[in-house]
Amino acid sequence: MSELGVNKVVLVGRTGGNAELKFTAGGKPVASFSLAVNESFKTSDGEKNDRVEWFRCVCWNRLAEIVGQYVTTGKLLFIEGRLQTRKYDDREGNPRKVTEVVVSQLRLLAGGNGSASGNGDRKDGATPRQQTAAVAHEDSPLDSDVPF
Repeated sequence: MSELGVNKVVLVGRTGGNAELKFTAGGKPVASFSLAVNESFKTSDGEKNDRVEWFRCVCWNRLAEIVGQYVTTGKLLFIEGRLQTRKYDDREGNPRKVTEVVVSQLRLLAGGNGSASGNGDRKDGATPRQQTAAVAHEDSPLDSDVPF
């Protein structure tokens, strides 16, 4: 009897920097970026606390190309994907392990200035509604030759 599992991640947060677009040795586009998700909570004594959780995100193929073009520092994003842990050797040859969100869908929710209205940082004058893009991702295995 086979067991069924679910590996799905849904996040809304702001990018910590510009997306980095690279290409594998086989020419496949891959983009990576970090996403900060804020959480507010009250402690048992009623004190309000804020915490930021950082996620490493990776996109493949056409989605990677789009992310490389439009995902810049401070963008508010809605992403869906799955968690994947992989191993690689760093530049010194030490074994490393990293857990990433492999993004399957992404929506740009606001411009770089964080506003949900106005033209954000688009030079073409597109509104945030026009900037919103949902892009499906083709399932692609992570290539072991990408060490980020």
